[in-house]
Amino acid sequence: MATRIDGKALAAKVKEEVAVEAEQLSRRPGLAVILVGNDPASRVYVNGKERDCAECGFRSFEHALPEDTAQETLLGLIEELNRDPQVDGILCQLPLPAHLDEDAVLNAIAPDKDVDCFHPYNVGRLMIGDPVFLPCTPAGVMEMLREYGISVRGKRCVVLGRSNIVGKPMAMLLLQQDGTVTVCHSRTPDLAAITRQADILVSAVGRVGLITADMVKEGAVVIDVAMNRNEAGKLCGDVDYEAVEPRAACITPVPGGVGPMTRAMLMRNILAAARRHQAEI
Repeated sequence: MATRIDGKALAAKVKEEVAVEAEQLSRRPGLAVILVGNDPASRVYVNGKERDCAECGFRSFEHALPEDTAQETLLGLIEELNRDPQVDGILCQLPLPAHLDEDAVLNAIAPDKDVDCFHPYNVGRLMIGDPVFLPCTPAGVMEMLREYGISVRGKRCVVLGRSNIVGKPMAMLLLQQDGTVTVCHSRTPDLAAITRQADILVSAVGRVGLITADMVKEGAVVIDVAMNRNEAGKLCGDVDYEAVEPRAACITPVPGGVGPMTRAMLMRNILAAARRHQAEI
């Protein structure tokens, strides 16, 4: 029987620690959230992040913009927030409407307020092992491994997915902890032959039932980053949990695994940004 990695409980612990540390600051940390349009899923995510801020004693500043907001208007708002001393982090909820240039918007956020770690400057700092911020989802995975006493050093690590948000930075953090890392993607032949070698398997593809029991090494650590809905509308990940759980040493559930940790790591990044900004005053 695998150990179930409880991301919800660990996230609550992290947020409690962040709240205590935030009380020591001379000013409450502040997060500005930009939401363009009325996408229901984006609204749910924004509401969750605002609740997290409240739990940690942070201020949150929501900027809800209409669907047809012009690029220049959005960039102007970001520039105002870059200059605002009450704002430590800026989060522009994705996806943006199709007429907006997502790269230009994300690159307009000042690197010292880029708490999602999307700006090329912060990605470059991560690459050389001297990060300003850690990307939230991969950082959440690493925190889970530490909390459960799972060492990466010398382990064979397989990451499924090569996105800039999860796959690539996940591989980098595992590599920096002395893991031997393989990144797989849609063009990888004989995927199962590679995943069966993994001591630590991280899946971030977004395909229901992708990881079956025959693809998992006995005693592996299985981290399911994906958030999908199956045919019944139930939330699930990439991993066939019921089938894989008996083979794994440790496994994350969906929901209640990596998702809560992503938001907790965002709070930790905002706290780090606030400390930096207040030290500069």
